[in-house]
Amino acid sequence: MLRLGRREFDAHEPVIMAIVNRTPDSFYDQGSTFRDEPALARVEQAVAEGAAIIDIGGVKAGPGDEVSAEEEARRTVGFVAEVRRRFPDVVISVDTWRADVGEAVCEAGADLLNDAWGGVDPRLAEVAARYGTGLVCTHAGGAEPRTRPHRVTYDDVMADILRVTVGLAERAVAFGVPRESVMIDPGHDFGKNTRHSLEATRRLGEMVATGWPVLVSLSNKDFVGETLDKPVKERLVGTLATTAVSAWLGAQVYRVHEVAETRQVLDMVATIAGHRPPAVARRGLA
Repeated sequence: MLRLGRREFDAHEPVIMAIVNRTPDSFYDQGSTFRDEPALARVEQAVAEGAAIIDIGGVKAGPGDEVSAEEEARRTVGFVAEVRRRFPDVVISVDTWRADVGEAVCEAGADLLNDAWGGVDPRLAEVAARYGTGLVCTHAGGAEPRTRPHRVTYDDVMADILRVTVGLAERAVAFGVPRESVMIDPGHDFGKNTRHSLEATRRLGEMVATGWPVLVSLSNKDFVGETLDKPVKERLVGTLATTAVSAWLGAQVYRVHEVAETRQVLDMVATIAGHRPPAVARRGLA
């Protein structure tokens, strides 16, 4: 059972986390949800299309202009409060590595802290414990926030992913984060080249076997683009193929840009796997 905010999700229930970037320079949407009203419209659309979690980020993951903790909080805290007011049942996640920002968004109503940089600020887990929120524990290969990998190597990339993410998860629970609210994330593209991310996908079952719910953030990432030699805006098909493989291997939570398309893929895989009945079943019965 995965428990986040007011919501509980069964072990075989796929969960969509919709991305809402509160940045002017995000790699995919180039700031289309930087202003409040477009961002709120994005939340409304994502919830209508089947997202259970809204993931709000105030800093672009890649290199760019410096964003202070104060500016990150300015972009996210008030927005979290407004989403909480308008959508009381949605799970609100905030993508941050900073404990100070984590504390501010938890005060505003966040249910989940999505630490994409692998515990670079160890106090973030303490914040999650103090507020009883969930925590995403990600493998970033020891990379500093907002840096790109350069000639990174691993003896065994999945062994390193397991060591780091399970260690972070167990540390979080020891601090007092509810065990049923902790997820692990292989961190596609973070501290990895394309071959590392492909191997992490291929061996995702090893993460699932740990018993921790697995979150994957695959949407339109560089490893998809390099695999197919496609620019950012032409990576949907590759993303959905990777989503289907990840679902078959047992990942539970999917951080995405395209909610409706992902929902169909996840429903199809769940039905093939026998975890969900067809929406209708008329063929051969009339």
